[in-house]
Amino acid sequence: MVELKNVDVHYKDGGGVDALNDVNIRIEDGEFVFVVGSSGAGKSTLLKLLTREKHPTNGRVFVNGYNMSKLKGRKVPMFRRSIGMIFQDFRLIPHLTVYENVAFVLRVTDKSSRFIRQRVPYVLNLVGLSSRAKAYPPQLSGGEQQRVAIARAFASDPGLIIADEPTGNLDPELSYGIVEVLKDINKTGTTVIMVTHEHDIVKYFGGRIISLKDGTIAFDDYIGGGDEME
Repeated sequence: MVELKNVDVHYKDGGGVDALNDVNIRIEDGEFVFVVGSSGAGKSTLLKLLTREKHPTNGRVFVNGYNMSKLKGRKVPMFRRSIGMIFQDFRLIPHLTVYENVAFVLRVTDKSSRFIRQRVPYVLNLVGLSSRAKAYPPQLSGGEQQRVAIARAFASDPGLIIADEPTGNLDPELSYGIVEVLKDINKTGTTVIMVTHEHDIVKYFGGRIISLKDGTIAFDDYIGGGDEME
């Protein structure tokens, strides 16, 4: 569960900007939510709150059972292991194969070799890359690289996946396939929050949409696929 209660974020630098103003959001376990908004609307600040990179000026933030205000610094790494992050620039290790890129995140969290041997093929199959396990990132298309990034984020079975503009560097026809993969992961019970500026994708898939404007919630509701947002 993700919840923001009466959250304000005020930046003193830059003339005193209110990045978020009295934001209230509740996302239940297992939801898929699109977060949209123009540049400067507050999307990046919201993500920094959810990953404990930023503290709210006022209000409270809860993620995966953790109270961000009470989370001690030494426990932040453990908290972040409960979140899978996906970025638009993939961030793969070029000299490791697809299999090794996914296995790497499990090794650094001390997963057993047996678990890794079972888990990596499973997630690669889920994202449609079983046949590319031995390939290296430079040998992959942009869409395939993003699928590896998704597999890596999902490998440790996090309670929450945050996808920050995951289709930003992809051709439009590939973008829909990436969202389909995220939808498949969501069906396993993982909560997915996808930040995007691509309104065509949001209108096509529908579901719950949270729209930020000038640091406030301008829209938080469900739309059917193909519907226009208000």
